Amino acid sequence: MNPTKIIAVTPENAKEETLFCVKDITNPGFENKLKWFEKRYKEGLRMKILKNSDDKMIGFIEYVPAEFAWRPIDGDNFMFIHCMYVYSKKDRNKGYGTLLINEAEKEAKTNKMDGVCVMTSKGVWIANKSIFENNGFKEVDSRGRFELLLKKWNAGAPNPSLMDWPAEQKKYQGWRLLYADQCPWHEKSVEAILNVAMDHEVDLKVEKIKTAKEAKHAPSGFGVFNLLYNGKLLEDHYISATRFRNILEKELSTKE
Repeated sequence: MNPTKIIAVTPENAKEETLFCVKDITNPGFENKLKWFEKRYKEGLRMKILKNSDDKMIGFIEYVPAEFAWRPIDGDNFMFIHCMYVYSKKDRNKGYGTLLINEAEKEAKTNKMDGVCVMTSKGVWIANKSIFENNGFKEVDSRGRFELLLKKWNAGAPNPSLMDWPAEQKKYQGWRLLYADQCPWHEKSVEAILNVAMDHEVDLKVEKIKTAKEAKHAPSGFGVFNLLYNGKLLEDHYISATRFRNILEKELSTKE
């Protein structure tokens, strides 16, 4: 493994270090994520960026105490990993993911927590569970395509669990889109979706998720992006205008 360094992103250095997923500080998504990050930082959310000796970003991890997690999980006194990503395929399988996971574990132990947990999936927009299993995590719950993995050092602590997000879906009738600024690319997707909805004269109600509690009770496993139609979840991650147009035309043709 080549020499690396880990940078702790803070509200003070975020514009210099960037937020990894979005590097252009003039991008509206960056500003929204930064405002979100500043508020969450006070709740214990942390972001670490892994760089090589040439100061090039390799990957990052974002984690937060589970009680403040923006995912539908229920658990106390655990650290929860929101996101972890090693960008380039050539940098994968080199132990970089383990370095990032170790950062969450160290912080959890420093804060006298009982362990670390994470949601994983074989699908898109979220890490596969294999990297975590290789680092001693065990699956403790699952729902749909999502798994909840846990590594704990206090055997007596109750395991965290996944909440029942399908039960939340029926509350959302008509065309509904709920999203949060936890991902800096959501704003661009929402704007594109709204434009398509207007082109088709569809009344799409958009709501921003503003608290961890709201995200925990969101109608999808990913929590921070939810596209629904008449109580049915259509997408649980951000999508393009083309993808939404296809969804819209399919649903409208079925209705006819």
